[in-house]
Amino acid sequence: MLRISAETPKAPKGARKGRGHDAPLSPLLRVPSGGRVDLGALHPGATPAGPTDKAAGVAATAQMAEQLASLQERLYAASTAGDRRRVLLVLQGMDTSGKGGTVKHVIGLFNPSGCRIKAFKAPTPEEQNHPFLWRIMKALPQPGEIGIFDRSHYEDVLIARVRDLVPRSQLGRRYAQINRFEKSLADDGVTVVKVFLHISYEEQRKRLLERLDNPDKHWKFNPGDIEERAAWPAYQQAYELALERCSTDAAPWYVVPSDRKWYRNWAISKLLLEHLEGIAPQYPAAGFDLAECRARLLKT
Repeated sequence: MLRISAETPKAPKGARKGRGHDAPLSPLLRVPSGGRVDLGALHPGATPAGPTDKAAGVAATAQMAEQLASLQERLYAASTAGDRRRVLLVLQGMDTSGKGGTVKHVIGLFNPSGCRIKAFKAPTPEEQNHPFLWRIMKALPQPGEIGIFDRSHYEDVLIARVRDLVPRSQLGRRYAQINRFEKSLADDGVTVVKVFLHISYEEQRKRLLERLDNPDKHWKFNPGDIEERAAWPAYQQAYELALERCSTDAAPWYVVPSDRKWYRNWAISKLLLEHLEGIAPQYPAAGFDLAECRARLLKT
């Protein structure tokens, strides 16, 4: 069972001061395949393996920018030689959990021309006439790209479950459909990084109040968010089921404590860095005669 306590683990003995967050983060936040998830036992304000405070977290995130940009360029360059690999970051979480903030602060570290960002809203009439994965497949990243889903196909086992939008028998089959779909993506070279942004009930209230109190954020407030808070326990249960049933070896889930925005940004940047390093994309070799091209160019 995944456990995230309120206390940040201490750096191993002998580690350099302030560098304990160099240790791999993925194993700490990953939901084990077939594991049980109790969101009530996972502390939304925890900072597992993270920097010591906000200032250190912001600095550490900025320090990853060059590495992330370099890996992204290599991934895109490799695609020009036929490499089909790409990355898909799936962001899920309750309202105000920071999906948009992640896109702004984390994806902003990449070259936007190599990113494909899609925010999924309520299905359109056309989308409702197709299987629920139809609109997802249309938005997938191309080889060499980094795709970001702000909400995703998981809405069809989350809000659909909480609001009884489909029969439970159909809902149950969707978990298996999702697992097969994500396995097919992995087989086709897509590294799927699924992140649940875990915030507390109290933190959501605070963030909603900030939107009400700031005229510049009124556009972000929806009165329906208050009604949705009444369904908080049902949403937590729906998320627990999705995390348990759809965290697989091909596409595991990661639970990122998100009450602290700076930790959220650092953790997701770190997860992306670790996965891109795992892909280890390389610049392709030249497919032409370097010496001959150089000689021709010097004559111009």
